[in-house]
Amino acid sequence: MKGESTGLIIGISIGVVIGVVLAISALFCVRYHRKRSQIGNSSSRRAATIPIRENGADCCTILSDSTIGPDSPVKSAGGGGGGRTAMSFWLDGFKKTSMVSASGIPEYSYKDLQKATSNFTTLIGQGAFGPVYKAQMCTGETVAVKVLATNSKQGEREFVTEVMLLGRLHHRNLVNLVGYCAEKGQHMLVYVYMSKGNLASHLYSEENGAISWDLRVNIALDVARGLEYLHDGAVPPVIHRDIKSSNILLDQSMRARVADFGLSREEMVDKHVAIRGTFGYLDPEYISSGTFTKKSDVYSYGVLLFELIAGRNPQQGLMEYVELAAMNTEGKVGWEEIVDSGLDGKFDVQELNEVACLAHKCINRAPRKRPSMRDIVQVLTRILKSRQSKSRHRKALSGTADEVAIDVDHPERRMHRREESIDSVADTCEV
Repeated sequence: MKGESTGLIIGISIGVVIGVVLAISALFCVRYHRKRSQIGNSSSRRAATIPIRENGADCCTILSDSTIGPDSPVKSAGGGGGGRTAMSFWLDGFKKTSMVSASGIPEYSYKDLQKATSNFTTLIGQGAFGPVYKAQMCTGETVAVKVLATNSKQGEREFVTEVMLLGRLHHRNLVNLVGYCAEKGQHMLVYVYMSKGNLASHLYSEENGAISWDLRVNIALDVARGLEYLHDGAVPPVIHRDIKSSNILLDQSMRARVADFGLSREEMVDKHVAIRGTFGYLDPEYISSGTFTKKSDVYSYGVLLFELIAGRNPQQGLMEYVELAAMNTEGKVGWEEIVDSGLDGKFDVQELNEVACLAHKCINRAPRKRPSMRDIVQVLTRILKSRQSKSRHRKALSGTADEVAIDVDHPERRMHRREESIDSVADTCEV
């Protein structure tokens, strides 16, 4: 009997010990899982918020560092609001900056752009896309703000397309996008400000004066390089669709940049076919087939070259003028008859004919016979190198002529140098 009670006591003791061990183990497990869940939640929140900062305004190198300060016109995903939870603010910020995180382009507030443009009174241009205003930002930089026409449904689509497109396209001969605004029913694009305006204003405005021939060729090369990048450097390739002199902007140094790629106007032909681009610059093959290719851009570029040569508006009979000249010149020489009178004959005839011959190839009726933009860049680069070589040669000849003139004008100097030479020979012999 006593043995049975002892066994019972031992069994109960063992059970109590096992129960205590299990209870302690369960407690540790609960605390361990609770701690891991807290760590997981905090890390997931950090992982969710980090991409907004990495892809948003903080990683943009286009604007100066001052634009990221507390007075920055760029919307920030950080900061707090009275009575708002961190999660609700984060969600709201994500909605507002989703396009920024996708394209890497900062978003400006409507209020800041309104202030920078003096309530949109600093108009500097009007295009098919909408009005363009000059803006002085609180950071001190000057930008151009293009406002999307509110009555343009096509413009709405183009706005989203261009913001996403320009976020990945950067080249020294393209007008770079530095921000955008999508607020209060307004869509705006913020560009680098080009202080000298567009090419058309210099070709047709007496206030600016005539552009020299050398500068016209340099502008042609700048434009060709920008288009070459769109055609061959961008992935996927980009077709401009609306190359014209008013879409070529000039900076303070008169270097040219291509603007409004990704934006083109729709025109109606015979009330049925929608045409993108500007009449006068349009490829006839595109009008007939409705298919726009890189060679369609090449055709428009050829028209632009003739516009630079002749100083005539393509919408006012430029190409008819060119075709008449081509009948007499056979497309190779004799293009002097269409040269802009504003040049006053100050141009190199050989260079003119080479550029005009290139332009004539660009407007060939058969697209396959037109050169590529890469070929055009190579030809214009060769022309400019030839110009520089001629310039150096002329300077060398001029220097030689000056030396000869000095000797002729001062024969006593020659005699003096001869006497010095004889004396030096005599000194040498004595040694």
